[in-house]
Amino acid sequence: MYRSLFFDLDDTLWAFTINARDTLHELYDTHLYNRFFLSFDHFYAIYQKRNLELWKQYARGEVDKTQLNHLRFLYPLQAVGAEDADLASRFASDFFDILPTKTRLVPHTVELLDYLSEKGYRLYILSNGFRELQARKMQSAGISHYFRRIVLSEDIGLLKPHPEIFHFALSATQSEATTSLMVGDSWESDVTGARNAGIAQVYYNPERTTTPHSFAPTYEVTDLRELASIL
Repeated sequence: MYRSLFFDLDDTLWAFTINARDTLHELYDTHLYNRFFLSFDHFYAIYQKRNLELWKQYARGEVDKTQLNHLRFLYPLQAVGAEDADLASRFASDFFDILPTKTRLVPHTVELLDYLSEKGYRLYILSNGFRELQARKMQSAGISHYFRRIVLSEDIGLLKPHPEIFHFALSATQSEATTSLMVGDSWESDVTGARNAGIAQVYYNPERTTTPHSFAPTYEVTDLRELASIL
């Protein structure tokens, strides 16, 4: 029924939340952020709240990539009265150097990709992540060879859930919407975006979030191994 499988990368296959937190903790120690914050958890709570807000603004086109990456690292310092743009810039630079070297994957990623490859599916990445990071993440984690192409929102300047990025991905991979499937952990970006582009969806929901939605996804799984029963 399906031939082309499009996967979101961050927190669908590559364990972004864990890898990013580990990187932030490492840099918190390296840059002696205990001078400013009560603990790493104190810093992380401030950073993460603003980071999520800025990503939503980025998706709406209210800030650009440069502003996003500047503001999310400067804000925690500002929040505790440590206005040090140079320190924030050094922290950010180190973050982007170290983050893509992390190797943690979502549980059962390799097991699933082995299965799908053996079955002959055409596998692609469709991500809102940054060009300079996504391929390096996949290489570090040892999963690059499974995928025929990485399609990024930066390729056309539009982020998921815009239907245009999905249409672009179909065209770029010579895939048909009716035989394609989008797999992702974001209800808005992956599931809603794919549905609006006429593509079937798998909602990867490991936390079993029960927020009411206006429609049901084509499929919903809480463990990547469940995809084997679908495909």
